Amino acid sequence: MRRALNLLFDAAGGLAALLILSIFLLMLYASAGRMAGLRVGGVNDIVAWCCAGASFFAMAHAFKHGDFVRVTLLLDQTGPRARRALETIALAIAAVAVSYLAWWAVRFTYESWQFKDMAGGLVVIPIWIPQMSFVLGSLLFVLAVLDELVIVLRGGTPTYVRLVQERHARGDYSEDL
Repeated sequence: MRRALNLLFDAAGGLAALLILSIFLLMLYASAGRMAGLRVGGVNDIVAWCCAGASFFAMAHAFKHGDFVRVTLLLDQTGPRARRALETIALAIAAVAVSYLAWWAVRFTYESWQFKDMAGGLVVIPIWIPQMSFVLGSLLFVLAVLDELVIVLRGGTPTYVRLVQERHARGDYSEDL
């Protein structure tokens, strides 16, 4: 199960990276297209959807790898038992908050599908299609937070802490800048 979850979170991170590459390529195309006199107005809509998709698909991966902003000032000053208790409380609160986000993402997207909402820009497609990145990314984020909560409840070190410690052990502090 651990391997499958890690593969899922890495795939989501890879998809986010591909969406960022798509943004780059689309922007190059739009710039060259404008100079060539092509109509490229619809590119802005697609770039916006790619930005949203990249953001939401990257959340679970970034969280699991310790790349989310975490304020550890208090945690660094506590002992192992207090740290575990605080991590548990923080992850439980995060699980509730992220689950709430995912619930509304699903509901919002379902309503868009149900009412047959269309995108209002130059690229007119059913808006639920780009909104699915919001839904899937939010659900993956819920899964990542719940996974970390289970790890901590079982007495383990959170993945986001372990991976940062491993980077620091290699002398890599680049993520901390």
